Amino acid sequence: MGMYYNYIKALHLIFVITWFAGLFYIPRLFIYHIEAQDKESPAKEILSSQLKIMSRRLWYIITWPSAILSTIFALWLLVIMPAWIEQAWMHIKLGFVVLLFAYHLKTHMMFRELQADTFRYSSSFMRIWNEGATIVLFAVTFLVILKSTFSWIFGLVGMLVLILLLILGIRLYKRFRDRRPDA
Repeated sequence: MGMYYNYIKALHLIFVITWFAGLFYIPRLFIYHIEAQDKESPAKEILSSQLKIMSRRLWYIITWPSAILSTIFALWLLVIMPAWIEQAWMHIKLGFVVLLFAYHLKTHMMFRELQADTFRYSSSFMRIWNEGATIVLFAVTFLVILKSTFSWIFGLVGMLVLILLLILGIRLYKRFRDRRPDA
C-alpha cells in the first residue's frame, strides 16, 4: 500500500461528499426555479434571476470540480490498489459510478435548459429526480463498506425498499403541500 494511501482516500471521500452535496441541492434549486414561474411580476423575474445565479455557482464552483477531483483521486486509489479492479464489488461499484455520471450529465442538461428559461419538467418530476443520487449513494456506500460479505439478495431487497420508501415519502409530501401550499 502506498505511503499516501490514507491521504488520497480522505481526499477522494471529501470530494465525493461535496459532489453529492451539489447533486442533492441542485434539483432543489430547479424546483424553486420552476415554481417561481407561477409567481407574479416582478417576483417571478427576481426569483428566476437569483436562482440562476445560485445554480450556476453551485454547479460550476462546487459540483463539477468535486466530480472531477473525486474521479482523479479514485483513479489514483486504483493505481495504489490495483487488485481492487479484479474484485466483483468494485465492478459493481464502477457500474454505479457510471450511472452517477449519467445522472450528473442529465442534470447538467436540465441545468442548461433552466439557465435558458426552458421549462420542460414539473417541480413534481424534479422532486423524484432528486432521489436518483440518493439511490446511488446508498448502493455505493453499502458496496464499499461490505465488499465481499455483501448479500446480493438482501442488498437488492434493501434497494427496492429504499426506492418504495422514497416514492411514498414524495407522495406524502405532495399531499401535505397540496393541503398547505405555503408550507
